[in-house]
Amino acid sequence: MRLLRPGFRHCFAALRDEGGWTVLDPLSGRLLVTRLPVEPGFDLPGFWGRAGCRVLGPFVPAAPAQAWPAVIPFSCVALCRALLGPGAPFAVTPYGLYRRLEKNSSHEENVLDESGSGG
Repeated sequence: MRLLRPGFRHCFAALRDEGGWTVLDPLSGRLLVTRLPVEPGFDLPGFWGRAGCRVLGPFVPAAPAQAWPAVIPFSCVALCRALLGPGAPFAVTPYGLYRRLEKNSSHEENVLDESGSGG
């Protein structure tokens, strides 16, 4: 972990649906999936931002890929990219993913499509 940029040594994702929030957090040796006991309208990104986390999104992923997924080691970045869909930008480190998604966030709508505008 020391090789990774301080403040960007891990990433995880939260999915919102009509019932609330589900957090997917890939930890060492396991995947933690937690349904948060908060109101459906709770501002989870705002909460994390106020807590000092760097938050990007929301992102609307593209449709599922029609091809076999790339074979890459399972990591926090791989999980986040998989959730974003085939239009997710290529990244190996949490900081690399953050930079590329932040660059994409300058658009009005964060839609990751297969045309390449998402990465």
